[in-house]
Amino acid sequence: MLILTCPCCGVSAEETEFAAGGEAHITRFGPGASDEEFRDYLFARENPKGVHFERWRHAYGCGKWFHAARCTVTLEVFGTYSAQTLEPPLAIRDAIAARRPGWTWGAAE
Repeated sequence: MLILTCPCCGVSAEETEFAAGGEAHITRFGPGASDEEFRDYLFARENPKGVHFERWRHAYGCGKWFHAARCTVTLEVFGTYSAQTLEPPLAIRDAIAARRPGWTWGAAE
């Protein structure tokens, strides 16, 4: 079971208190998108073995969206941060790099 900490209200809880919202840091398309852009938005997702950045919502708490960095193999959570952030904070990137030598932000694992 994952233990996540909501960066908005500070509550740490099991994943059942939160709702997963898919991949983080992707361009989300709506009306006006081409058929190809909207298809990719709906169906083209990474499913990595290793570090992954996800959107979560504190469903049974403050209701706010945030991002989490975790390993899909070990379920280790490296940290959570505001959904308003365009890229993971340096502290989280450093934590990942310390446990996964050779890992860099933006590079496939």
